Amino acid sequence: MFLRLFILLGTYNLVIGVMFNIKPNGQKCLKEDIQPNQLVKGEYEVTTVPGQLIDYIARDTKGHILSKGEHITKGKFTFMSEVYETYEICFISKVPPHQRGIEQEIKLVTKKGVETRSYEGIQEAAKLKPMEVELKRLEDLSDSIVRDFALMRKREEEMRDTNEKTNSRVLFFSIFSMCCLLGLATWQVLYLRRYFKAKKLIE
Repeated sequence: MFLRLFILLGTYNLVIGVMFNIKPNGQKCLKEDIQPNQLVKGEYEVTTVPGQLIDYIARDTKGHILSKGEHITKGKFTFMSEVYETYEICFISKVPPHQRGIEQEIKLVTKKGVETRSYEGIQEAAKLKPMEVELKRLEDLSDSIVRDFALMRKREEEMRDTNEKTNSRVLFFSIFSMCCLLGLATWQVLYLRRYFKAKKLIE
């Protein structure tokens, strides 16, 4: 059982590394859902091309800027999430009008939550053995997984409540529509009956 848990926690990786190309005067954004009060760290490296510039900006869905940099080549960034939301980091290419641009390669590695902690410092401060440090890391990682599942369960409950409310509203609207149609059909029958009687087409 402990071995299965160890393998599960070992495969639960919070480090995300990507490599992509950005076209001249283009823009590429990467989005990710992040829990509230979670530290995010990132490292980037951009292939340099004479005359071409790359900027980056990290922001939330409301447009609040969390981190940004201009004319980047290689560096790091950090920011703290305030609420559960989708955050994005965008890379923007800038090429002078008189220059023919070429694609640039960007390498990005992001860490969040447990992976941002320095367990080497914890080992030195508490004088822990390597196995104890690894167990501490696994304990923090398991807590992070539990919080993720709790958040997923909460979101699932909210979505289920929304679906149930929507279904009830659709049901009431359907019943109301049927009542309106039945009332209209009854009115048409009575009106036509009076009309035909007035024209003496029926008795």
